Amino acid sequence: MASMSHSSIALGGASASASDYLRSSSNGVTGVSLRTLGRRRTMVTSTARSSNLYVTARLKKGKKFDHPWPANPDPNVKGGVLSYLSEFKPLGDAQKPVTLDFERPLVELEKKIVDVKKMADETGLDFTEQIITLETKYRQALKDLYTHLTPIQRVNIARHPNRPTFLDHIHNITDKFMELHGDRAGYDDPAIVTGIGTIDGKRYMFIGHQKGRNTKENIMRNFGMPTPHGYRKALRMMYYADHHGFPIVTFIDTPGAYADLQSEEKGQGEAIANNLRTMFGLKVPILSIVIGEGGSGGALAIGCANKMLMLENAVFYVASPEACAAILWQTSKAAPEAAEKLRITSKELVKLNVADGIIPEPLGGAHADPSWTSQQIKIAINENMSEFGKMSGEELLKHRMAKYRKIGVFIEGEPVEPEKKINMKRRDAVASTSLKLEGEVEKLREQILKAKETSSEEDVEGELSTEVLNEMIEKLRSEIDEEYTKAAKAMGLEERLTATREEFSKANAEEHLMHPVLIERIEKLKEEFNTRLSEAPNYENLKAKLDMLKDFSRAKAASDAASVKKELNKRFQEAVNRPEVREKIEAVKAEVASSGASSFEELSDELKEKVLMTKREVEAEMAVVLKSIGLELEAVKPNLKEVVAEQSSLAPNESIQEKIEKLNQEITEKIEEVVRTPEIKSMVELLKVEAAKASQTLDGTQGSQKIEALEMQIKQKIAEALSMSGLQEKQEELEKELAAARELAGEESDESMKEDDDDDEDGSGSGRSEIINPSFA
Repeated sequence: MASMSHSSIALGGASASASDYLRSSSNGVTGVSLRTLGRRRTMVTSTARSSNLYVTARLKKGKKFDHPWPANPDPNVKGGVLSYLSEFKPLGDAQKPVTLDFERPLVELEKKIVDVKKMADETGLDFTEQIITLETKYRQALKDLYTHLTPIQRVNIARHPNRPTFLDHIHNITDKFMELHGDRAGYDDPAIVTGIGTIDGKRYMFIGHQKGRNTKENIMRNFGMPTPHGYRKALRMMYYADHHGFPIVTFIDTPGAYADLQSEEKGQGEAIANNLRTMFGLKVPILSIVIGEGGSGGALAIGCANKMLMLENAVFYVASPEACAAILWQTSKAAPEAAEKLRITSKELVKLNVADGIIPEPLGGAHADPSWTSQQIKIAINENMSEFGKMSGEELLKHRMAKYRKIGVFIEGEPVEPEKKINMKRRDAVASTSLKLEGEVEKLREQILKAKETSSEEDVEGELSTEVLNEMIEKLRSEIDEEYTKAAKAMGLEERLTATREEFSKANAEEHLMHPVLIERIEKLKEEFNTRLSEAPNYENLKAKLDMLKDFSRAKAASDAASVKKELNKRFQEAVNRPEVREKIEAVKAEVASSGASSFEELSDELKEKVLMTKREVEAEMAVVLKSIGLELEAVKPNLKEVVAEQSSLAPNESIQEKIEKLNQEITEKIEEVVRTPEIKSMVELLKVEAAKASQTLDGTQGSQKIEALEMQIKQKIAEALSMSGLQEKQEELEKELAAARELAGEESDESMKEDDDDDEDGSGSGRSEIINPSFA
């Protein structure tokens, strides 16, 4: 057997190591350098001339292991040397700007500013004033936009791809941070990051959802949706923090827990429930901060804290607006309405005691200035931890329990308010109006009944107060306007109504006739609204309030009529009892009595003239009285008894009466048809605008002239349409037929009734006024 020799080597040599040499002196194998062997092609070589056995090996060339820290690590790096172990590295390329839909007007302004600056550089001209104006306009537009954001717009900001993530904030606010991995069951979920960090020298346990900053990171982080392993990792770190007395700060930013089959099989629900139970028993302070979106149990699993703070544009919900819209409206397009109904914004949640405070964001969202936002978070952490530092473990437990016990208020046995009722199903509605409004309505109804009972007795104290009625009518009108607005929102017509209203206001401001297309659009929208109104969830409430408004309007009209009647009687008595008028009436009465005539026809012509003159003077006095209270005298009607007698003796037969009714109906229908034409509609709308302007100006001379001209044009148009329809000829023929019937009835009447009829025909012509439609007047 060949002898093999081995010579010893020094393992601690400066130029060689144990991995570089392999040889043995005891068995005759001569060791050679592995680097030298790497140049050989043969693996094992044996020669007959020598008894030595040579062993050679070839090294496999592969990629050198890439250590997470550099060759020369900086010991003073932020976060310490161990921060090099973190997988969260600065992005090589800057994130691409992402513009949301509602931000496009701002982008257009930015583009204008850039174009003007570029033009100034190219031409050398001074555009400083224009640039300052555009920048001021941009800042104002940015402020207006971000101070009046809708809920769905805040949802879009919370989901912004460039919004700073949990680790972005952690590296901005901590002096040192060391990430901790694993759930000690063989898994490490990258969607939840945990670690120990220091802020101003004080240690905290940080736990948070981590989203990616680009597509690659999002896939690796599972878009911030944790599996059960992530929640169990968070639970392990909570126990660790509780054991060592570290305060816990959690950052919430997830659309929800990952809901795939594998996660459910591995106990997603159990992991979340275990976290909820455990967090209520930890004796260290817990502060939760919602930095993006907080979805359902996935957010709550690390959110059971002594206080929950939210960034200004963060949202917190049990179901996403899209999911809610798909469930309730069967379409995700209703997400804006769902976002409003869910009340998921920071301001709404603070009102509901779900959130305890709001951390401000810069204009444009947290991604506009991540460093500033992080500093606001740091300030909030220090303030709240200072408050918690004064509490013992038992006090912290009681404080945490009390926070969740006070969420929500339940009142039994009281009617539901209208604004809350519209979100309920119809069968669950408790009351049609609020308790306060209902009490006022009942009280006012009692006053109306009392006024009706005492009106015959002319009791002044029993009259219904006009001020009370006006106040109630205004309240009802305000309530009805709100109900109409809610109904429009529920039917999805709010945006169309707003756009149409703006076009209408613009057309009125320019003082031009409205375009027929706009008029047609308004009519279609009005028709659609009225057709679908019964489908609105608050329709019953709206209907009840409209009925109440109708009743009170009638009561007000009756009250006003009674007041006017009493005032008229009072003024008439004062006018008739004036000495000069009373003397004239008494003198005429004495002359008629001394004449011995039994009827007006038997009086002498001189006495007839005197009677008629006195009558005209009395009527003139009455006209002055009416004008003094804002009324105009159109005609003097005969006495009621005379009218009844005339109608009983001269009433037309049934066929003529039917013709009269039919003609009046045709005239009314024709007028309505003419009024519905676009030309007349535009004129009527313009007339309304001029009337409104005239009522607001002190000197309405010019406005009144425009109103009179418009009224004349409308009347002429209606008259032309009626004359062309042939209805005027029908009316003339019917008048002749009625006159013949009256003559026939007059021959059969007694002499006194005939005289009265002749007197009426010579005087006011009341027979003609019975059938003439006011449209021809």
